[in-house]
Amino acid sequence: MRRIQALFETETVAGLHFARRNLELVLDNLADGVMAHTMNRRIFYFNKAAEELTGFSRDEVLGKDCHKIFKPARFCGGDCSFCAGPARGETAVAPKTSRVSFAAKDGSKRILAMAIMPLADAVGKNVGALVSFKDTTELEALKERVRHVHTCGELIGKDPRTRELFEAIEEAGSVSMPVLILGESGTGKELVARAVHDLSPRKTKPFVAVNCGALPEGVLENELFGHVRGAYTGAVRDQRGRFELAHGGTIFLDEIAELSPAMQVKLLRVLQEHSFERVGGERPVNVDVRVIAATNQDLQALMGERRFRRDLYYRLCVIPMLVPPLRERKLDIPVLIDHFLDKVSKETGRPPISASAETVDLLTRFPWPGNVRELRNTIEYAYVKCRSGLLEPHHLPSEIALREGSVRRAERPGPHPKLTQKTVRAAMEEAKFNKLKAARLLKVGRSTLYRFLHQIDLAAESDDR
Repeated sequence: MRRIQALFETETVAGLHFARRNLELVLDNLADGVMAHTMNRRIFYFNKAAEELTGFSRDEVLGKDCHKIFKPARFCGGDCSFCAGPARGETAVAPKTSRVSFAAKDGSKRILAMAIMPLADAVGKNVGALVSFKDTTELEALKERVRHVHTCGELIGKDPRTRELFEAIEEAGSVSMPVLILGESGTGKELVARAVHDLSPRKTKPFVAVNCGALPEGVLENELFGHVRGAYTGAVRDQRGRFELAHGGTIFLDEIAELSPAMQVKLLRVLQEHSFERVGGERPVNVDVRVIAATNQDLQALMGERRFRRDLYYRLCVIPMLVPPLRERKLDIPVLIDHFLDKVSKETGRPPISASAETVDLLTRFPWPGNVRELRNTIEYAYVKCRSGLLEPHHLPSEIALREGSVRRAERPGPHPKLTQKTVRAAMEEAKFNKLKAARLLKVGRSTLYRFLHQIDLAAESDDR
């Protein structure tokens, strides 16, 4: 009794109460929710942020079993040390971080980033768990929106030029006018065409692709327009062409610049009249088809050489769309590396791997003349060569490593390209071997001249006058 009285007389109890109130004040001003419970899951602390995030007041939760308060779904998401029952033992509480889908008291859905840590007493024995959490619902929604901004159909990227292309695809998808896609080989022109189709009102109808450069003229005509029975030897029945198969949908004509003049005329008629005759037939066939064409050639130059009809060009190029080469959208390369690694992993059934920073840097500097197609082939090759979880430069094809070595050698200091022994010797003699005057005559810096003289051993003939 005297000891208790002494505590009050020395204001020790008041000091402890003051310290506790200050601690509660600090915790109540945190933006993150904080909850603490015993080894029996009885909640003994619940700060103001926790009240706001969950919708439950302190009076509703203090002293209660957290599994009974937060139901039907458990607050921890159903995966913590206490889910099987009250925890026992000094090592029963395992530290854990997770994202949990949580339904607040008012029924609103939230995503919480949660950290569960053990609470220990002075001797290190577990006495409960401390749970901190914050609402990441808006952040997760933003991440989801950003992810969709950087994808369009099967296309993926984050470079500004790629995002401009995605916007153009969305605009073209809202109408049914012809589209002309221009771009180097391997840039993904067919994927662009398919994305336009998938965003259009015709998306539930067929998408039919034809490579105009892969077939001879006679075979291509039959492929596009079909034939009637008896049109030629072996034509034992009527056969529909690609235009009829694409009725109501989209036909994609790749390598359109390879069409012969005669085929260009027939295609022009389809675009103008929406009809054609099958090979060997006389009856017009009417079709409702959107035409998307693509080429890796300069049609303007071909028109100047009279190899491509100008009237056909203007019929096709209602909506022009340029797919930039991969070397002009380098920000896409790291994204595509991860995308292809993940895709190859799923296709092969092997564990996923990642590329080292050095590998990504090397691949980003490579010019990729074959564009995205070449990058994918490179990743597939490297994936087969890699037997660890990390893709390193030595796993890449030899031509990439060899080019990297030659580029680095080219970047080393060497003779100035504008300087020759003859011009330098003439300038030195005119300047009476005064390097500063000779450099002015040559219109180069003095240090550049010094390096050149050292390399061709003319330095011995000059002085520092």
